[in-house]
Amino acid sequence: MAEWWADIVGRFIHNFIAEDRWRYMLDGLGVTLLVTVCAVVLGTAIGFVVSIIRSTHDKTGRMKIANAICKVYLTVIRGTPIMLQLLIIYFVIFGAVTIDKRIVAIIAFGVNSGAYVAEIFRAGIMSVDKGQFEAGRSLGFNYTQTMTNIIMPQAFKNSVPPLANELIVLLKETAIVGYIALQDLTKGADIIRGRTFDPFMPLIAAAIIYLIIVMIMSKGVSILERRLRRSDH
Repeated sequence: MAEWWADIVGRFIHNFIAEDRWRYMLDGLGVTLLVTVCAVVLGTAIGFVVSIIRSTHDKTGRMKIANAICKVYLTVIRGTPIMLQLLIIYFVIFGAVTIDKRIVAIIAFGVNSGAYVAEIFRAGIMSVDKGQFEAGRSLGFNYTQTMTNIIMPQAFKNSVPPLANELIVLLKETAIVGYIALQDLTKGADIIRGRTFDPFMPLIAAAIIYLIIVMIMSKGVSILERRLRRSDH
């Protein structure tokens, strides 16, 4: 038992303490969180705009051209792998210019997430009873006022749980940014593996860190859902 424990400690020191290799993990974690948070903000903004256009067309028949553009966007983004989208944005769209890889990752994941957020928002809007629109009109509200004051607050409440799940999915998807040589948490672990030739500790450590973050986020989602349910009573 003592020998086994000494071996574990020795491998831990060799992988993380020696030459301050733990910094690869810490720096990578910072990049992972930065890309995730910024991509969520961008994706939410894109998704909100697209959902408004799509739901407005569904309810009023207006904005036909914008709706057609949104449908193409949704079809392309949801129909192709995120890894290919990341590579195309980095090597094709920005291939001729020098750009921070973090910005490329934020754009790629933000645009990808926006397509899924758009459908989440749209589903939330369409789930609101039609009588709510009629109630808004009976109060003298126009379409925009009805959407702003009556529909969107209810739609947002309905959309929060799936939006939170999208955030968790996005966090895990960022693990592929190493394909454009961006050092995130996964890449940091892989760098340590390449220098120590010991894959177990760095890769397991990265997996544990991801798991802890996801568990914290999942707990936050559960608390938020309980509060939303209480607010309905």
